[in-house]
Amino acid sequence: MFLRQLHYLVSLAEHRHFARAAEACWVSQPALSADILQLEKELKVTIIKRDRRFQGFTREGERVLVWARQTLNSLDGLRQEAALAQQVSGGHLAIGAVPSALRAISTLAGEYRRTVPDLTVEILSLSTRDIARRLKARELHLAIAYVDPRFSHGFEALPLYEERFVLLASAQSGLPPEHAFTWHELGALPLCLFTKDMQNRRILDRCFENAGVTPHVVVESNAPSLMYEEVRSAQVYAVAPVSALPDYFMDGSVRMHAIADQPRATISLIRLAQDTPPAVADAIWRHTKTLEIEF
Repeated sequence: MFLRQLHYLVSLAEHRHFARAAEACWVSQPALSADILQLEKELKVTIIKRDRRFQGFTREGERVLVWARQTLNSLDGLRQEAALAQQVSGGHLAIGAVPSALRAISTLAGEYRRTVPDLTVEILSLSTRDIARRLKARELHLAIAYVDPRFSHGFEALPLYEERFVLLASAQSGLPPEHAFTWHELGALPLCLFTKDMQNRRILDRCFENAGVTPHVVVESNAPSLMYEEVRSAQVYAVAPVSALPDYFMDGSVRMHAIADQPRATISLIRLAQDTPPAVADAIWRHTKTLEIEF
């Protein structure tokens, strides 16, 4: 038995025509037919209902077809694993993260390097769309992002934490430190928010919309560091999740103020669904399940 015979069977099931199946496999029709006949002799079953045209599979043939597909899928998984093994050899992990998960990815990367000896980590700040595309292309092993419809099929998600949004203001702003701001109050301030292509911004826009408020946005950026500098200059305020703010941001010149009526926004660890995931990435995934993350 040869793998090409299994490919011929699957191609015939797809095209339902001997000549088109042979063309798709880059062989002559007589060669395809001869190999399938040889497979029947080896298995001692009739797989194809024969006539001058393709008439379908026998009952036994349908069972053989299921086995052939499973075998070829397993082989494809083996090839993918071999290709990914080259990428993660020596303990390499490529992770994509939305910009609002800046603090989370820094925390997790350190934890992962403590867990896997000699691990090297490549971290890319990406939009949710780019993360989905790169996971599918196997350019990333894992991602930290919001779960949206792009990840509804063909992906696995492991919830990490619920985002907590705060108002960022200059220490010179004079805002009452214990006050929890409403979305109406936030909407009246000159704001610096993330750009509209970011999921974080869409979450905030829904909050303002639900409150019947049009926010006064004067600066937009996809860089948390720029947002911080704008706030520190005392010209604008910002609404951001705590997970986007490294500790060194809070040096005393910028203060965090509570926001009432927090939106529900879950950040998750995401990976491509695979029967046999890459070994290093799978070890990291299983370790992450044991962690408690909170910001």
